[in-house]
Amino acid sequence: MRAIRCLTLLLVAFAPAAFAQGPYQVEMILVRQNNVPAFTSPFAPEDWSAGAPRLDKGAEQRPVLEDEATRLSATADYTVLMHRAWQQQVGDGPSRIAFGEGTEQFGHFPIEGNLSITQGRFIQVEANLWVNQLDGNGSVLQSEQFRQANSNVKGGQLTYLDGGHLAMLLKITPPGTPKMPSLDMLEQ
Repeated sequence: MRAIRCLTLLLVAFAPAAFAQGPYQVEMILVRQNNVPAFTSPFAPEDWSAGAPRLDKGAEQRPVLEDEATRLSATADYTVLMHRAWQQQVGDGPSRIAFGEGTEQFGHFPIEGNLSITQGRFIQVEANLWVNQLDGNGSVLQSEQFRQANSNVKGGQLTYLDGGHLAMLLKITPPGTPKMPSLDMLEQ
């Protein structure tokens, strides 16, 4: 009996190390909620990436949530600002990636930010993005910031992060997560 208790304690102590490590599938849809008044924030900082490496073109994937993005675009309540999918390496500690959408001008993009993922019992996410208005010279005229954190994200499930007038749909799938059966398999 004593050996079982010791074994249980050892398993609990090393359980976080047993969480999936490797390339996580990440898909993000950034939307503007048109019914919520927009508010501006301080300009996006020069170090908007917070030192995170930029998303490599080779890590980008074909988005899967196209139906959700189409439904959001079809209503006057939302404007889809960005829809991206990629693979992100997640290990023992936080994994942060920086990305930009649109044409880069003097170190800034129309949409730029970083996303941090940490694996634990649940997936922890920290998102920090800016939607910028740039002038003809590439200077930032105005920024809207989306900053949210959630430590209860379940792998493979669509999560909604509300940031006021900006919101995000996020799906993070750890390696080894079973795929949902298709409708064809359910009908058999």
